[in-house]
Amino acid sequence: MPKTRFTREFQDEAVRLVLTSGRSQRAIADDLGVNRSTLARWMAEHQDTRPSSATPPNEDVMDELKRLRRENEVLRQERDILKKATAFFVKEGSR
Repeated sequence: MPKTRFTREFQDEAVRLVLTSGRSQRAIADDLGVNRSTLARWMAEHQDTRPSSATPPNEDVMDELKRLRRENEVLRQERDILKKATAFFVKEGSR
């Protein structure tokens, strides 16, 4: 049986699916038609190439993270206000 070569993009996407989908490696390997050991090897290679988490994020990244968290909170509050206003006007319109 000839070996199938997968592109780096395909391998990266498979690893991303394992890390973010919440599904098992077995299920993803079956869906993609990849041997489970191959997917496990890609996962191990990915772990080797990831930057070490021991290095602290730089100050710019932390500032951006704080800014985005504040903005996210404002957007949640605005969304909640709009939900309440919509419910109020729907209720008033049915009278």
